[in-house]
Amino acid sequence: MVSVDPAEVVNDFRQAFNGQSPPLIARAPGRINLVGEHTDYHGGFVLPAAIDREVLIAAGPRDDQTLQVLATAYNEHATIDLRTLRVTGIAGKTRWADYIAGTAWAFGEAGHKLVGANMAVRSDVPIGAGLASSACLEMAVARALCAISGIPWDAVVMAKLARKAENAFVGVQCGIMDQLVSGIGIAGHALLLDCRSLTVEPVTMPADLSVVVMDTGTRRTLDTTEYAARRDACTVALRAIQERQADIRTLRDVDLPLLESIRQKVGITAFRRAAHVIAENARPAQLAAAFTIGDWQLAGKLINASHASLRDLYEVSTPELDLITDLAKDTAGCYGARMTGAGFGGSAIALVTSDAVKSFISHVSAAYRAKGPSTGEVFACQLVSGASIFLFDSGSLDRTL
Repeated sequence: MVSVDPAEVVNDFRQAFNGQSPPLIARAPGRINLVGEHTDYHGGFVLPAAIDREVLIAAGPRDDQTLQVLATAYNEHATIDLRTLRVTGIAGKTRWADYIAGTAWAFGEAGHKLVGANMAVRSDVPIGAGLASSACLEMAVARALCAISGIPWDAVVMAKLARKAENAFVGVQCGIMDQLVSGIGIAGHALLLDCRSLTVEPVTMPADLSVVVMDTGTRRTLDTTEYAARRDACTVALRAIQERQADIRTLRDVDLPLLESIRQKVGITAFRRAAHVIAENARPAQLAAAFTIGDWQLAGKLINASHASLRDLYEVSTPELDLITDLAKDTAGCYGARMTGAGFGGSAIALVTSDAVKSFISHVSAAYRAKGPSTGEVFACQLVSGASIFLFDSGSLDRTL
């Protein structure tokens, strides 16, 4: 399912590049995370799904060592020199081009030789909403660069490169979940992902249960000191545990009794942060099991418990996220609701019985507008496949790879 009209991004490309038609369009979806928040960078478990909010990139080769990129969301055209990775042509503190340059840099670090490319980018993934807008941009860029430069596509390998771009080039210490689910998503399924081994178990999304995204309209930046402070607190707890038990690799390997044994040593803040990670790490498998047996009440309880832990222990929720999840839980047809993504703003999700989705969206939208920011958006999402390529034959859309 393509949510952005391919004809629009083709038209963007033609207008930007002297009437040329692009030989291909790369697409990569955003994601929601059903449960398992702030566990991926501890090597834990998550239960994300690719959704029908996507990045499309119309692309074609050029004969110099630059990427010429038009981004309609910013109405800006950037030039990225593949030899120096210097970005020119955009003003101010806009950083969207860094994700593209960083992806190109990661290809070079892996020994791949890139050719230059023209690109036009369109997206309907809300920026900063906790739906992986940066990761799906990276994966769409990677898909396009592979196709243009003749590099074999391996979604897992490319997800690792995209994560490296975000960590080492952009400077955001994210885990691999966002990039990986954008690359390997399966239509109609969530993915029970082990972030240590990168093994994946598809989990069928029940037909009579829908996921509704509730964008609060508030925004956050991942590279804040607050985000880093939570990782640092978890590191304090982990090191204290490793002094007692040297075979512990990450907080994934810790249970609550072991954490309790170092509570006094590390202090209440580090204890709470680690307690969230440990308890949250069990929920993805539990939610997958609830879906399998059709226990929607249990599914809702797990979703609600996740939000409470993120609010009270990890402390990454906000008044707006708390408000919209409370409104959702008080609305007919909702089994549970929680914030999704890193927090500090962005979106929440709700599990809603499919026959109540329309009335749920109407009620929550109106109630949130009455009590919160007027810029929020509430929408149902479909679970879609991961990154792919549309090829053109004689200027018309031909097939998907």
